[in-house]
Amino acid sequence: MALRTRLLEGFALPAPEARPVPAGRDRLAPWVCERLRDTGLALARLDRPLDPADLLALGAELGRVAEETDPTVQPYVAQGRILNLVSGRGGTDDVALQPFSTGPLTLHSEGSGRPLADQPRYIVLMCQDPGGSDTAAQTVLVPMRAVAERLAPRALHVLRALRYRDAPGVPTVARTEGGRTVFSFRDFSSRPLHWRAEGDVRRSPDGGSDARPSSDTAEGTRSSPEDVAKVNDALAALLAAMYRPEKAFGVRWRRGTLAVIDNTWFFHGRTAGRFGGGTPRHLQRIRVTAR
Repeated sequence: MALRTRLLEGFALPAPEARPVPAGRDRLAPWVCERLRDTGLALARLDRPLDPADLLALGAELGRVAEETDPTVQPYVAQGRILNLVSGRGGTDDVALQPFSTGPLTLHSEGSGRPLADQPRYIVLMCQDPGGSDTAAQTVLVPMRAVAERLAPRALHVLRALRYRDAPGVPTVARTEGGRTVFSFRDFSSRPLHWRAEGDVRRSPDGGSDARPSSDTAEGTRSSPEDVAKVNDALAALLAAMYRPEKAFGVRWRRGTLAVIDNTWFFHGRTAGRFGGGTPRHLQRIRVTAR
């Protein structure tokens, strides 16, 4: 996909400014909460990284800090809930290992394959080491509002009826929350997406319909060719809208940079770095579910 390559590997993205943290660490959490409420993103410049206890305490102010239970990442986990994202391997198409590579990380909302109550509301990233200048990569943020505005009503209608097939309790790919369109979706790159559609994906947004409701599907199995085409078109439109560069921006890391991202405001990913030279980038991540 040319748009994906262009955004994640083609050029540097404009970077938002990290603001100096308010005086006194006890004021950090209120400032973060205010920024999240207003913009969905808190980006702070600290004089030094938060230590693990302070990082977990900040997470606890926002909600419940989730345990890291995936066996694949256990070698990188500290205190059960802090994931050390060290870019120490080359590019990979395995989405479980992409966070630890210097290759691009495809755009996604965090925990899209989980029930809504288990999906993180906030992703907290603390920079311990930005990496050498020749290995630096940007964390890419794409506003969900901009993605929704790029989609035709018919495509949004289909996405509001679409779920991952083998993930019980997951929300639809698109939903309305707090008056905003929110997406629960990951770009799986070359891996197939198994989906099921609920309702009539061929019903127009104004209520018209020319076909029966579609049944549960596995990449379209047990669904009509017309339904499969509608779903494929909607997913292609969603990916194209996600990777258009006009509203995307990229966090430039330095030691002590703190980013807190609202998972209902932004898709996130990472541009490619270079493998084999300089100091590897080291971020610490915690995921916070709503109370």
